[in-house]
Amino acid sequence: MIEYPLLLEKFQALLKENTLKFTKQRELVLKFLYEHDGHYTPEDIYTQLKQENPDINIGIATVYRTLSLLETSHIASSISFGVQGKKYELGLKKHHDHLICTKCGDIIEFFDKIIEEKQEEIAKKFNFQMTDHTMKIIGFCEKCQA
Repeated sequence: MIEYPLLLEKFQALLKENTLKFTKQRELVLKFLYEHDGHYTPEDIYTQLKQENPDINIGIATVYRTLSLLETSHIASSISFGVQGKKYELGLKKHHDHLICTKCGDIIEFFDKIIEEKQEEIAKKFNFQMTDHTMKIIGFCEKCQA
């Protein structure tokens, strides 16, 4: 994975491209995703940032706008939960897919070579140039089945 100083440089260039100022608040959102493995709602990120940095004034709108910018530039990625909104993660990790429990909301990441090969085979069969894909399998985790 990319080292944080390089990621920060990329982020600063992205802000400049979009004529946005580099602020400590925006950096905290980026740093949170970099340092926390998992999937988080904007509200989760906002709450944790407020708890970890009580001296810094950060608004929920800043968190949403920063996540949107990071997602657009593929630094972050999200999984949509319909009316429940999105959960974000750092988008620079190795490719993986997701199992999502609809009862407790747990997300399990996985990679399967056979699934990856099958998707490429299907795209080729339909003369479709695949540039990316997202797979999420919805159901109940082991704990919630009990």
